[in-house]
Amino acid sequence: MEYVKELRALVGHRPLILAGSVVLIVNQKNELLLQHRNDGGWGLPGGLMELGESLEDTARREVKEETGLDIGELKQLGVFSGPDYFFRVANGDELYSVTAVFLSDDVTGEIQVDETESVEMQFFKLDSLPAGLTEEYQSYITPFIDQLIK
Repeated sequence: MEYVKELRALVGHRPLILAGSVVLIVNQKNELLLQHRNDGGWGLPGGLMELGESLEDTARREVKEETGLDIGELKQLGVFSGPDYFFRVANGDELYSVTAVFLSDDVTGEIQVDETESVEMQFFKLDSLPAGLTEEYQSYITPFIDQLIK
């Protein structure tokens, strides 16, 4: 996030193109790990790329920071971008997101919630995802439901 802070100091709230990654983490029961964010919505663990990182590095770092889990093998499912991924956040910052979506069931460690970003982490059955799942995250999950069901 330091890179984005440095950019924001230069451009203020003007739109930026920011790359990031999210991970669909599936357990042995075919349940998907979701993050109940401090803003009230449910989403996937992930975040923005830092200088020098690959999209895979970003995915692993963000999952570790937000969940305490270590990710091994990642399978890239897709990349999402365009006008549907324009956001204006609460502080007025504007951005166009370019988000790589990964899948992993190669996970070790114990869930540890980063309370600066999340209220809780919970696994959900794919046919009963929470009502508070944001439209953005729903768009990352829906195209891959068939691939998530083993």
